[in-house]
Amino acid sequence: MDDIVINVKDLCKIYKMGEIEVAALCGVSFEIQRGEIISIMGPSGSGKSTLMNLLGCLDRPTSGEYILDGEQVAKLNDDQLASIRNRKVGFVFQGFNLLHRASALANVELPLRYGGVNHDRNQRARQALESVGLGDRIHHRPSELSGGQQQRVAIARALVTNPAILMADEPTGNLDSKAGKEIMEIILNLNREKKMTTIIVTHDPNIAAQTGRVLHLRDGALEAVE
Repeated sequence: MDDIVINVKDLCKIYKMGEIEVAALCGVSFEIQRGEIISIMGPSGSGKSTLMNLLGCLDRPTSGEYILDGEQVAKLNDDQLASIRNRKVGFVFQGFNLLHRASALANVELPLRYGGVNHDRNQRARQALESVGLGDRIHHRPSELSGGQQQRVAIARALVTNPAILMADEPTGNLDSKAGKEIMEIILNLNREKKMTTIIVTHDPNIAAQTGRVLHLRDGALEAVE
């Protein structure tokens, strides 16, 4: 059990729209081993975003069980979800989600600030930026960086808390093919060298093919695992 970082059993998420109930996700069960890299694929409306929000502790399921790194998270309240999200999950988004007026270093420090970390905060942020090849860009603002460099800052920010899982939502979607390839190489290297458990939500079969397993969703259910 120690090797299982994510354990999902019969996960369901139902949204209420007036008197209508919409099952965005229902009956999904799977496990992810520590150090695995997997991708989640499916057409629009398949439940990919809902599943990512649940796995990333951005939302809670209507029913079912979710154990993240040994902690039961399915029934946590908002404050508890925020705490475990800050400690256990590193996010990389398609749109980078950086503070435009802050330096790369300040952006990477943010999760540590939110977590109340004061000791070695600056050093940890510098090391995270160096690990993605931006040691010479720490004082640059996002507007002074290319799209690929901005995504590297976002990856460094995701890594700085040493999370249990790295979640990447279409991480190459806003990049050209060269920058996208470089970002995937960084993610794959982190998985290999740091044994970082990684979940990638993607529409791109070429990216999915580089991961160990692919979870295919359709109509809110797990259709297949490759």
